[in-house]
Amino acid sequence: MPKPLLNHDVCALAFDGMPLFEFSIAVELFGLERPEMGPDWYRFQVVNVEDGPCRTTAGLSLTATGPREWLETAGTLIIPGWPLDKPIPEDLVALIQRAYARGARIVTICSGAFVLAAAGLLKGRRATTHWKYVEHVKCHWPEVELVPDVLYIDEGQILTSAGSAAGIDLCLHVIRRDFGPEAANKVARRLVVPPHRDGGQAQYIQKSVPIEYERNRLGPLLDYMRECLDQPHTVAQLARRAGMSERTFLRRFEEATGTTPAKWLMQVRLQTARDLLEATTDSIDLIAHTCGFGSAANFRHHFREQLSTTPTAYRQTFQRLPPAATCAPSSDLAEAGYAYRS
Repeated sequence: MPKPLLNHDVCALAFDGMPLFEFSIAVELFGLERPEMGPDWYRFQVVNVEDGPCRTTAGLSLTATGPREWLETAGTLIIPGWPLDKPIPEDLVALIQRAYARGARIVTICSGAFVLAAAGLLKGRRATTHWKYVEHVKCHWPEVELVPDVLYIDEGQILTSAGSAAGIDLCLHVIRRDFGPEAANKVARRLVVPPHRDGGQAQYIQKSVPIEYERNRLGPLLDYMRECLDQPHTVAQLARRAGMSERTFLRRFEEATGTTPAKWLMQVRLQTARDLLEATTDSIDLIAHTCGFGSAANFRHHFREQLSTTPTAYRQTFQRLPPAATCAPSSDLAEAGYAYRS
C-alpha cells in the first residue's frame, strides 16, 4: 500500500453531468476560508477532468479554474458522484489509479464510488454507496464488497459515502482525521448539522415520521441517555421514563431513530469513546467506565466489532497531541479500515 500523502491540498473533480448538491458539499466543507482554523487549514481547488464547461444536474454550467497539476499532486481527491448512465472515461480511470499509487486519499460521495470500482480500487475492500445503487454496483462490479447499511466507510486511502447527505458525514470524518474532533465540531456548528449522526442508511428507507407529540417525549429521554452513559438502561426503565408501554416505546423509538434502544445507545457510547480517545489521555479502563461498557475487555470487544480496530490503535492514529509532542502514525486503521455502522 502506498504511503498516504500528508498535505492538505484538496481537489474536487468537476465533469459534465456533475450532481450539484454533492459538489457543493465538497466546496462547503473544504473550500471556504476558515481563518479561525489557523494557517494549516485546507487549500482547495476545483479541476475539470474533461474538456469544455461542466453542466450540472441543476441545469447550471460551471467553469472550473483550478490548475490541472492539482490532479497529480493533491493529497485528497473528491469525486462528487457520477451519473448512472455516463461512461467512465479511461483517462479518468488512469488518473485515479495514479493518484492512489502516489498515496493520495480518494473520497467519493454517493455514486462517485462507481469511478473507484471502474479503476479496480475497490477489489478486496469494503465500500458503500446510495442504497438505490446497490444492485447497479453488484451487476457491474460483483467483486466489490458492498456494505449497504452504513453512512460511510473509511478504508484508509479509499473513503466512500452513502446517499448525498452522507457525504457531509464523511467529509466531517475526514476533518476529524486531519484536525481532531474540536475542528470537526466547529465546522459542524457552522453548517448547523450534528458532528456525527447515529445509525445508517436503513433508517432513511421508507421510514414513517413520528408525530410531534411522541418526538417531544423521546427528545428529553435521548438527552438523558446521553448524559448517563455510565448507567445501565433497560427497556422497562426507559419505557417508564417515557410514559409508554414497552411495546409502544420500542415502536416509537425505532420510528424516531431508525434503530433499537440498545443499538442507538451502543453507537452513542462508541462515539463518546472515540472523542475521549482523540482528545484526552484517559486510560482505557476509565473510558470504558465513563461510556458504560463496564470493563475494558467489554469495551475492546465492542470497539473492534463495530470499528474493526482496537481502542489503542484508534488513539495512536487519531489522538490530537500538543504541538511539542510527536507520535508516529499507526497503520492499523489503514490496513483494517472501518465503517460507521448502524
